[in-house]
Amino acid sequence: MKQTKTKKGIYYYMRTLHRDVGFLAIGMTLIYALSGILLIYRDTDFLKTEKQIEKVVARGLSAKELSDELHLRSVDVNETNGDVMYFNNGSYNNATGEVNYIITELRFPFNKLSNLHKSQSSSGLHVFPVIYGIALLFLAVSSYWMYKPGTKHFKRFIIYGGIGLVIAFLLVILI
Repeated sequence: MKQTKTKKGIYYYMRTLHRDVGFLAIGMTLIYALSGILLIYRDTDFLKTEKQIEKVVARGLSAKELSDELHLRSVDVNETNGDVMYFNNGSYNNATGEVNYIITELRFPFNKLSNLHKSQSSSGLHVFPVIYGIALLFLAVSSYWMYKPGTKHFKRFIIYGGIGLVIAFLLVILI
């Protein structure tokens, strides 16, 4: 018996692509979920360790210049004693340029996860988050072809998709 070929429509191909791209995105989704949760607690010492930094920088820097030089958010001067300026978690000698301070940073491998999540266009790794973002965009858009219009599942999808859009819109407006 000769089998007849059935023509596969757009719904078949979109479901197949949606499934396969979803399988590829699983690893990145886990990484971004974990690093996103860690970034929520970046203002705490959760999973962080202290590191003592000692180095010599230019002499006679102001607090703002010192902050820029050390790549710290801010240098809040608590007290000055002669040439030594004491700031949050450290000290700076204006005469010699010696700086001693303590920073907290995420432990390995959480620091790597966080750095991937926060990658910038100047980083060579910026390609991976862009590809991941495109994959997530494709997954969101291709889900419209998962069910044929008029079916019970399609109506449910439209309702839940609409609710999701409203919640996302409200979060953007309220934050």
